Amino acid sequence: MTSGQGGRFDSALLTIRGGDQLIVRVPTAREAEIEQSGDLVALRALTGGSRKRLPFEAPEFLGQAPIGETRGIVYRYIPGYPASLESLDVSVDLAESFGRAIAAVHSLPTSVITDAGLPVFSATESARTARTVKDRAAATGRVPTELLTRWSLALEDSALWQFQPTVIHGSLGPESFLIAGERVTGILDWSNLKVGDPASDLYWLSSVSREESATRVFAGYNAGRLGPVDRQLRKRARLYAELEIAKWLVHGSDLRDPAIVEDAVGMLVGLASTAQADLLNPLSTDTGRVMAIDEVEEMLKSTPRPEPVAARDHANAARISDDD
Repeated sequence: MTSGQGGRFDSALLTIRGGDQLIVRVPTAREAEIEQSGDLVALRALTGGSRKRLPFEAPEFLGQAPIGETRGIVYRYIPGYPASLESLDVSVDLAESFGRAIAAVHSLPTSVITDAGLPVFSATESARTARTVKDRAAATGRVPTELLTRWSLALEDSALWQFQPTVIHGSLGPESFLIAGERVTGILDWSNLKVGDPASDLYWLSSVSREESATRVFAGYNAGRLGPVDRQLRKRARLYAELEIAKWLVHGSDLRDPAIVEDAVGMLVGLASTAQADLLNPLSTDTGRVMAIDEVEEMLKSTPRPEPVAARDHANAARISDDD
């Protein structure tokens, strides 16, 4: 299916005598091999009872065999084809199916993770991790001041980080989903399964070109999610999306790769411009400092006065008369 295409895995579809179809995946690099090992641990944590709670299929490990210096892993085949960001624009039902699929993962009992000895991160630890990314990016001296201020306000906003950690996939992106028709049929790549911030599974929606498509995913998510609605979920998801660029900058700086650094800086400059133009949607829940009385008076002086109600009613009446 993917041999020679330069991906992390080579994979092939196998059809056995009874007609059942299987997938064999062979890692193409050491990093992919490590990822595959983590994937197997996570898939073993998804017991039969857990899988029945999901409205889609998760890969089922069937066996393995040595191939060259690595190994091929055999899974049961899941019908469908890999999604993309553009898939969300296909229909309302498909976009909402993405949201319900993510909500089902987040609604799994956390004992699925703890019983398997997988990582568990509290809300405080999630905020600390995000703050570390911001601080490391700031240390490069290449992040626009506006963004550092924006991120700092969000990271210090206690209301933003008052959430209940849930089971999360940990590596979700559009390519993680398999789709057929107008529904999600499967989710792949479970190597980072853990308990953590549910918003970290939704940050990639910030890259969707049509805002209404992302809104539909969140609508499906809220409809399928068990428990109280997390009203700050979308803000944290946006913060994580912005910090992904900060991670790219840190990565380039660690490698001393000027091409990566300049690429990241270019994206950060563009992000800063976008954030400045969208001041009505800050990342933090803080409404800002309280204005002094003289500042309020000055603002009122510079604000155009609305048309008197009587005059507006008269104008509307005249317009209706003209239309008649």
